[in-house]
Amino acid sequence: MKSYMVILPVSAMTICVSLPKGASAQIAVLEVIKAGVKKVIRAVDLKVQRLQNETIWLQNAQKVLENQLSKLKLTEIADWTEKQKELYAEYYNSLWKVKSAITYYKRVKELTAKQIAIVDEYKWAYGLFQKDRHFSAPELDEMQKVYLGILEESVKNLDQVLLVVNSFKTQMSDGKRLEIINAAALKMEENYTDLKQFNAGNISLSIQRSSSLDEIAKLKELYDVQ
Repeated sequence: MKSYMVILPVSAMTICVSLPKGASAQIAVLEVIKAGVKKVIRAVDLKVQRLQNETIWLQNAQKVLENQLSKLKLTEIADWTEKQKELYAEYYNSLWKVKSAITYYKRVKELTAKQIAIVDEYKWAYGLFQKDRHFSAPELDEMQKVYLGILEESVKNLDQVLLVVNSFKTQMSDGKRLEIINAAALKMEENYTDLKQFNAGNISLSIQRSSSLDEIAKLKELYDVQ
């Protein structure tokens, strides 16, 4: 697993804070991050709904257009199509953009959900580790540093994904959008995998430090280990 440095820069979804000492303070910071991610998901939901409504309208307009075309004679269709080509070029372009945007926003929603899963995984595991007598205070402090490093990296990746959302207000090719999304998705998945592996290693260590089979059984039940 890669090493993580704990830095909290200012960006679209990151926060700049003076971190007080103690586990409760760290969890408070993560709640702020998680609340911000949930806010993004709600915003994405609204954008998807709006885009879906626009798509329905455009598709209905397209059906009307096609129905009108079907009523014309073949010779008239060719002539009419040529004359109206430029007039309806913008309409077809808008239809394509809306359909494309919906695809991107749904993908963004999946990745923001992954970010929340990362925070939830942290809270679940670290909450249990704090109550586990097999870990010393210095060890818990080291865990915190790793956790915050992973979370900071995942938030950076989410920032990159949000560039795709904002890119619909500026010029950006589909290829570039896909490149940003795929790169961020890959890194975020790595963050999640690293976090799961780190937790699994700590759980394994706690079980190894157990003094009896009964204690091992209780720990496996606590950590949901088969």
